[in-house]
Amino acid sequence: MDNPDFDLTRVKTVLETVLLSSPEPVALSELKKLFDEDLSNDMLRRVLEELRDDWQGRGVELTHVASGWCFRTRPEFQSYRDRLNPQKPPRYSRAVLETLAIIAYKQPVTRGDIEEIRGVVVSTNIIRALEARGWIDVVGHREVPGRPALYATTRAFLDDLNLRSLEELPPLDDLDSLVETAGARPESRLVEEMLPLDETAIADDAAAVDDPTPDIEARQVEVEFPRVAA
Repeated sequence: MDNPDFDLTRVKTVLETVLLSSPEPVALSELKKLFDEDLSNDMLRRVLEELRDDWQGRGVELTHVASGWCFRTRPEFQSYRDRLNPQKPPRYSRAVLETLAIIAYKQPVTRGDIEEIRGVVVSTNIIRALEARGWIDVVGHREVPGRPALYATTRAFLDDLNLRSLEELPPLDDLDSLVETAGARPESRLVEEMLPLDETAIADDAAAVDDPTPDIEARQVEVEFPRVAA
């Protein structure tokens, strides 16, 4: 049971200070370490919810994502931050976006699974770029001849979409719905801020292996995604 003598105003101030200064989301288990008192998880969550309410109507908001709690810029104010560091979003082929979407919605999947769904060969550079950015990782191997790697999205992927779990992903109608939803989230450029080892090679390689059928269009897609507050 929580001690009713706790100074909850001070607890809230400590949480606010730590979360505002943290560059990454902080898990509830880590936040508990800030206090000598034995605060229960329920009490800590209630204080965090109160803190979130306190920041309503401001330019930043307290959000709960897969890795924990963090302050992020509200999307309607991101354009003002961009004026201090104006950057044109990199351009990525639809092959990159489709590969990420398939992994997100069908995980765990092998490279062969992705190729079967897309109907074309998946460039090795696309997989490497997604791994390098921390959006996907190998989570095991399928017990078939060759033991191909199984890919799944990471906790960082959920954090950057401002989600707590895969269950919060929007329904998969097509790739554009994923892009549109991610673009409305507050703090991260999702695919467009991936910086592959060779950006030109990624786009060229993906375009080269794509079969120009009506279903798989190897066009370039440029979408704005919000970023993590500094």
